[in-house]
Amino acid sequence: MRVKKKAVWFLTLLSLAAVISVYYLSNPVTPFNGLAIFSDNSLKDTKISELASKTSKTTPVTTESHLFEEMRMELQNERSQLKETLTQKVASSQYSADEKNKYFDEIDAITKNESNEAMLEMLIRTLGYSDAFVRAEDDQIRVTVQANELSKEKANEIVYMVKKEFNEGKVVVDFQSETIN
Repeated sequence: MRVKKKAVWFLTLLSLAAVISVYYLSNPVTPFNGLAIFSDNSLKDTKISELASKTSKTTPVTTESHLFEEMRMELQNERSQLKETLTQKVASSQYSADEKNKYFDEIDAITKNESNEAMLEMLIRTLGYSDAFVRAEDDQIRVTVQANELSKEKANEIVYMVKKEFNEGKVVVDFQSETIN
């Protein structure tokens, strides 16, 4: 008995929709109500100190994680431009099939690299660092973590984690200070 591909896809999507429906019905999501935080009167008795009320000078508090965000954005822009160029080459008729396959493989490698970097950043944050930036290029993987100091044991732990994810390449671990500007 031969089943048509459309019927198989339809049944697959239908079963997926049923599973998702059951999940959401069994685990109701309560929406976040930001005003509920302030609904109790616990802040009513809070007083600002006289010193703070006399001085009108305000100091912005920023951390260097903005630097990490800027580095991520720059890297993402570079890679998206490279992907766009490669996509145009794949769509072009002036390249052979082998060249198009090579360009497509490069796009795939960039995408895999990006996902591995993001996963490593998340794993490094679970080690207790407030932020991390991972950049893998050529034969070098550079990891920058936000910490006051970085012990050799912690650096080795990061190197081990990176080596598990990226099997090849030289790993360099740096740290940025967590001090507030």
